Amino acid sequence: MATPTQQPSTPNPLRKPLIWVFLLIILCSLSYILGTSNYNHSNSTTSTPILQDPHCFQFNLTTLKHSSPPPPLDLDFEPHHTLSLPQETSYDNPQFFKVCTKNFTNYCPCQHPSREKQFDVEKLFHRERHCPNADETLRCLVPRPARYRRPLPWPKSRDSVWFNNVPFPKLTIYKKSQNWVRLESDRLVFPGGGTSFPMGVKGYVDELRRVVPLKSGNIRTVLDIGCGVASFGASLMDYNILTMSIAPRDIHEAQVQFALERGLPAMLGILSTYRLPFPSRSFDMAHCSRCLVQWTGYDGLYLMEIDRVLRPGGYWVLSGPPINWRVSYKGWQRRAQDLEKEQISLEDLARRLCWKKISERGVLAVWRKPTNHVHCIQKLKAWKSLHFCIKTDPDGGWYKKMDPCITPLPEVADIHDIAGGALEKWPKRLTTVPPRIKSGKIDGTNIKSFNEDNQLWKRRVLYYGKILKSLTAGKYRNIMDMNACLGGFAASLSNYPVWVMNVVPSDGKNNTLGIIYERGLIGTYMNWCEPFSTYPRTYDLIHAHGVFSMYINKCDILDIVFEMYRILRPEGGVIIRDHVDIIVKVKKITDQMRWNGKILHSELGPFHPEKILFVDNSQ
Repeated sequence: MATPTQQPSTPNPLRKPLIWVFLLIILCSLSYILGTSNYNHSNSTTSTPILQDPHCFQFNLTTLKHSSPPPPLDLDFEPHHTLSLPQETSYDNPQFFKVCTKNFTNYCPCQHPSREKQFDVEKLFHRERHCPNADETLRCLVPRPARYRRPLPWPKSRDSVWFNNVPFPKLTIYKKSQNWVRLESDRLVFPGGGTSFPMGVKGYVDELRRVVPLKSGNIRTVLDIGCGVASFGASLMDYNILTMSIAPRDIHEAQVQFALERGLPAMLGILSTYRLPFPSRSFDMAHCSRCLVQWTGYDGLYLMEIDRVLRPGGYWVLSGPPINWRVSYKGWQRRAQDLEKEQISLEDLARRLCWKKISERGVLAVWRKPTNHVHCIQKLKAWKSLHFCIKTDPDGGWYKKMDPCITPLPEVADIHDIAGGALEKWPKRLTTVPPRIKSGKIDGTNIKSFNEDNQLWKRRVLYYGKILKSLTAGKYRNIMDMNACLGGFAASLSNYPVWVMNVVPSDGKNNTLGIIYERGLIGTYMNWCEPFSTYPRTYDLIHAHGVFSMYINKCDILDIVFEMYRILRPEGGVIIRDHVDIIVKVKKITDQMRWNGKILHSELGPFHPEKILFVDNSQ
């Protein structure tokens, strides 16, 4: 009998290992695609480019659609990320940094008296910035004065400060008759006196208000030369006017430090050899109250510098010699003939600058700069005296020597136009697109990117407020933005009782400081490989966006952190935004300074390499 034919068995494809591998790859791919899709749907951050521009960070804002920031998490990225960095230096030692000796309590590296003696006194050049060399850099923690305490909150600090925070009684004696500052118990009180307003700054400003439209909103940014303790700038705050007060470090002991302790914008500065560290057309008004500047000396160099930084149609206000010399010459202990000659020379110089004198009453004289140079060009050709500067950057202000020439205003199409473009009144000026952006002068910045930048910083500041409770609690007053870009961070803080020193790195990709001033904000140029022109303990909050990425190959970032420590108030805060590897590097340094720091995700979420180091010493 024939046996039935045996059917061949059907092979099981699942027994073959290659099939299993193929199926596993498909499953993993599907999981990855679904996970990425879900994350993009909920967070919308993975398509954001990585730190496109370290000089003026501009992310793809269209991807930032989440309504609220993700919850903050303490992070540790150290084992997972690497970046090519300079050779390791001594700050990788886990020990704490040592504290400097007491004689460095009020140390100003670039304006130190011992360095001044090395330079020429001609034109007060020895009072300019003269920073220590790299091998002279101080690498210890500047100590606070004995019995230092948290500064009084704004607006109380405007009128009085703790004496132990700025323990300098000399000014209370030297200027006693002028009522600048008084020592009362444990406080220094500022009654509003001054060299040219001994009866009080309020009456002085009331007199000025009769000539200059302080309430109109057209006057927003003011430069006060030789500011004393900045009582003039303090008084102008009643009119929503922001004053940049400058004065050199001099025998009157820390006037700028007094101003900053009061919560008023100020920095060390002088009219000497270099231009002021501001762009052209920055200030709506400039002021000098017996600031002892030789306005007619050196071929009118210093008044030409005021003309450079003064906005078209801006005001120049002068009190003190030689103004009102007929009444005051005896008190000044000057000869009437000399003062009369000085005023004639000053009037002639202002005329050749094409300024128009609009008032002289009492102790004040006021001139106004023309809104364009159409008529001025014709006059200078006829007079054959002063000339316009040729082939110089009008906005250059970092170690740029002053030239005895008039900085030309931008050309206009009509004689009635305002050179460079008209500005809105304050506060509309803050959010209106600045003329420098409308003209396309700044590469990579246009109307759309400006508006997007404003929205971005509103979200970021909202996020900051959730982490740094001191910001929303009103414990900060003086704030510095170390890389201000378009001023979006400062603009987003406009509803807080703060002011912001907007710093634009002089070696950055774009010079945006003119934009910041056109928004009604203030700031300065700076190279962060050098110390800042201020006293220790003068800022409550420091914001650094991309600063360390910018300078990682230019100088030792350790010195930048030491400088931040020097100028930060002991109970202040720091916000550092940067690539995660930079953040980890900086965190090692701040830990050695005993700062209370933690690394968190930015509002861009956990998958973006930009992270934030928050330092909160207020706890």
